[in-house]
Amino acid sequence: MNPGPILIRPCVGFEELDACVQMQKDVWGWADRDLLPRRVFIVAQNIGGHVVGAFDGDRVVGFAMALPGISEGRPYLHSYMLAVEPDYRNQGIGRRLKLFQREEALGRGITRMQWTFDPLEIKNSFLNVSKLGAIVRRYAVNFYGVSSSRLHGQVPTDRLYAEWWLDSDWVGSALGGKPAAVGVVDQERVLDIQTRNREHFQQAFARQLAVIGFRIDAEGNGIFQLGPWQEPGLANRTA
Repeated sequence: MNPGPILIRPCVGFEELDACVQMQKDVWGWADRDLLPRRVFIVAQNIGGHVVGAFDGDRVVGFAMALPGISEGRPYLHSYMLAVEPDYRNQGIGRRLKLFQREEALGRGITRMQWTFDPLEIKNSFLNVSKLGAIVRRYAVNFYGVSSSRLHGQVPTDRLYAEWWLDSDWVGSALGGKPAAVGVVDQERVLDIQTRNREHFQQAFARQLAVIGFRIDAEGNGIFQLGPWQEPGLANRTA
């Protein structure tokens, strides 16, 4: 596949939203019961969320969808889905979709996004933590229940919560290719079974540590790095 220039823009009209519905089947192989229907995408667009597409000409080859939320009295966006067709992967499209989401949110005064991701997926972990500058302080056990997706293989859907503080110096440094220097106090190697990973993360988060870095070793194993982290502006709010 040799795609042309990829345009990132909001999805408009039923046809483009239908393509997002179909992509759920193509990418994750979900049964109909797990699919988000077109009407949910329409609702997302009309209640403060968004649906962003990656286009090769008129064809939708990737999308990201976010829903609005409130946490501690402050608005944020929950980026619920991001998918890229297999033939278009490893071209930075996923990162471009996230960056468009960031700009759209900041343009409305929203400074935080979050989403969940599988800690066993090394590429996603590297993108979220190292390339985008998301941090993690929460672990969800079997968040979605056992999925019909062929990718999940009937394994419990344990997830990490990514927090993306959009206008922070931390994120700015990561996006500029210069992650902020921090004192890493622990590392968790994602090699063991899910149950052991779960225990490692839960123990670390109970110690008020956060995932603040991610690297891949010479053998291709993913290593989460944990250390202290403070929300932007927290000192000013609590002083």
